[in-house]
Amino acid sequence: MSSRISIARPQASTYNPDPHGFANSRPSSGYRAANPDDPLEKIRVFSKQVEDNIEIYSQPLKPHLPAIGRFLIVVTFLEDALRIMTQWGDQLWYLQQHRKFPWGISHLFLIINVIMMLSGSGAVILKRYSEYAVAGLLSVVVIQGFGYGLIFDMNFFLRNLSVIGGLFMVFSDSMISRKTPFAGLPTISETDRKKYFLLAGRVLLIFLFLGFILQGEWSIVRVFVSIIGLAACAMVAVGFKAKWSAAFLVIVLSIFNVFANNWWSVHSAHPQRDFLKYDFFQTLSIVGGLILLVNMGPGGLSVDEKKKTY
Repeated sequence: MSSRISIARPQASTYNPDPHGFANSRPSSGYRAANPDDPLEKIRVFSKQVEDNIEIYSQPLKPHLPAIGRFLIVVTFLEDALRIMTQWGDQLWYLQQHRKFPWGISHLFLIINVIMMLSGSGAVILKRYSEYAVAGLLSVVVIQGFGYGLIFDMNFFLRNLSVIGGLFMVFSDSMISRKTPFAGLPTISETDRKKYFLLAGRVLLIFLFLGFILQGEWSIVRVFVSIIGLAACAMVAVGFKAKWSAAFLVIVLSIFNVFANNWWSVHSAHPQRDFLKYDFFQTLSIVGGLILLVNMGPGGLSVDEKKKTY
């Protein structure tokens, strides 16, 4: 009897409360709360506050940011077209005497530039035929560089790289979903194209600031602004905290533009006036590209976007 009872009673050592292994047998490591005294944690909290403030205070302007950005990007082309028309004789004299353009070719060169800048700028502002408008304005940048002999001027080169970056931002902002005309063929989707153009636009936009660092006299303030600006440029290029770093550059470049390129304070007969005016409106164009970046975000090829995935 006792032997039968002992056989029927289950042994404690063979009992398994989870025979199918559904439970997690590993001990919990627990949750470690963030240390508020950690410098990295303080930086993270501060950057989050800045991002929240940008979102809050930009809400009234947010519906208008794309239109403002597009207008500022093309304002340099509008000013250039107006300058050619109001200084027609001087432009012809320079092209014929200094650039050795034949009579007639110089006229055609200026007419083509004016038409392409006015039509392209109007299309960008109205958000119509953006691909053709951007292509036309890009061609203006190239042919003017060769036509006026400025293609190897470092300041001109860096500034126009930033203007091209702004045009890429316009193209990205204007992209809409549409079906491919060649069904079944491998193509780059509209989303992928937008990511690549946003990446190219971000990288090219920062070249204006590099030009600012390379030219001019150094001072303590200039060194400080250059270091902070370079950090913000790097963040824009890689897409890390891109919105508030772009907003910071908008503020810095706007203040710099008013004080450094104050063409309105120079006499109309002074030759420096046109150069300051040109720099002023080109800087406005880059500010417009940064405004579009604040509105759209850095896109898929960025650290900010990857942080959402991992």
